[in-house]
Amino acid sequence: MSTLEKRQAADKPRYAKIRQMSRGGYDRALAYEILDAGLVAHCGFVHENRPMVIPMAYARIGDSLYIHGASTTRIVKNNAKGVPASLTVTLLDGLVVARSAFHHSMNYRCAIVHGTARLVKDKEEQVRALAAITDHMLPGRWDECREMSAKEHKATGVLILDIEHVSTKVRTGGPVDDKDDLGTPLWAGVVPVTTALGQPFDAYDVPEGTPVPASIPAARRKFA
Repeated sequence: MSTLEKRQAADKPRYAKIRQMSRGGYDRALAYEILDAGLVAHCGFVHENRPMVIPMAYARIGDSLYIHGASTTRIVKNNAKGVPASLTVTLLDGLVVARSAFHHSMNYRCAIVHGTARLVKDKEEQVRALAAITDHMLPGRWDECREMSAKEHKATGVLILDIEHVSTKVRTGGPVDDKDDLGTPLWAGVVPVTTALGQPFDAYDVPEGTPVPASIPAARRKFA
């Protein structure tokens, strides 16, 4: 561990420290890059003394993350006053195939966030958060949609998670085989994993000739 990494680790509580630094780091800029490139966040919290992990849509605004769900869901309803929470976004880049099953791995980029999640009560902030979440998935889509109804606002809950601590884990490269296995006639290498959005198809009731909105190709470019 470098001097900088030791200094960064010293400023963090034990739950936010990286135990193995070979693939880990505290680079906030890299973490934000990963968060901005992901589509699904797995959110962890404790409910009735049980750990819960829920996949959710999200968006980042500055040093805060917004997640949303139905106002009656556990993660929203029971955490209005604030709760310690963790959120993870992982981008899978490839399957690493080694000559030994023991050395098989994956290439990935992962951001881990720790903070306190609390309910967004201000209506303007809620709208701003929902717009950000929508546009994170489909850039520009919020302005293409009709306005939310009062019923929809009431049914939707938004949590803000202030990013108090963040870390990353990244693996790149090929397999790390045992020296004795190198050059043997067993295939080894990397199988790339790519994420891309396919061609859109219309809902059954869309009038013929209705153009695909600009947010769709924008999203395909973003997640290419």
